Amino acid sequence: MSDNPLQELIDIVNTDGPLPVALPAWFNTANRGLDPHLGIRYTAITREKVVAELPVAEHLLQPAGLVNGGVFSALAESVGSLAGVIAAGAPVVGVNNSTDFIAGVSQGVIEAVSTPVQTGRRTQLWEITMRNDGRLVARTTLRTMVMDRQ
Repeated sequence: MSDNPLQELIDIVNTDGPLPVALPAWFNTANRGLDPHLGIRYTAITREKVVAELPVAEHLLQPAGLVNGGVFSALAESVGSLAGVIAAGAPVVGVNNSTDFIAGVSQGVIEAVSTPVQTGRRTQLWEITMRNDGRLVARTTLRTMVMDRQ
């Protein structure tokens, strides 16, 4: 494993052809950021979309027993930003995160799916839907900015 997993990921996505099937497993191991602390696990990483799961756990709940809204925002930012890196072949940063909370979640697994709305040279727009047992529970619109390519 590299000392710079982001650069290693960028090197992988800047090759032609489909991404390796084992990419989610590698990224789950290599990722040392917020994702492992929350419990986010990537299940699919392709050039078309990124999918992750987050098991609901006690440390994610607000006092009323529902998943804290910030968790949905963080999950969406993580999944959308990874999709942005894949699309740009370069680092991206979030510049706007607008999350709508549709239904409360107290147990189970939250699945997040990021799909592109617009992928430009400088900015990108992503839609991230989050479901619990197939039910839409949150939706995020995420704007990212592409950093200088190395």
